[in-house]
Amino acid sequence: MTKHSNDLDTLFSALSDPTRRAILTRLARGPATLSELHNPHDMALPSLMAHVKKLETAGLISTEKQGRIRTCHLTPGAFTPVQSWLEQQRSLWTGRLDRFDAYVTQLAQSSKEHTDDPRSKD
Repeated sequence: MTKHSNDLDTLFSALSDPTRRAILTRLARGPATLSELHNPHDMALPSLMAHVKKLETAGLISTEKQGRIRTCHLTPGAFTPVQSWLEQQRSLWTGRLDRFDAYVTQLAQSSKEHTDDPRSKD
């Protein structure tokens, strides 16, 4: 569990920054060079490269260099651990909320029955 927890920590940390999420959104359309990723951001190239490195360390993207051009790609299946964890949380909370709803419905029904009972007016 600790390894998976560390992996999730790394993934969520990488996803926590809006610049990194914008990079991932762009890469969802297809591979892009560092220059293409840098253009829409108002930051120095070394700052963008730090974001790319964090995404690469998290396993969300891969890069390849041909000559002076570095191209970035989304890593297939990289979001699977995040999706699995979120699905587990959704399932857990859906169950909890369903049980809470049933409990509140039971209380409301019990209160209504108690109020409608002519003996309860004593």
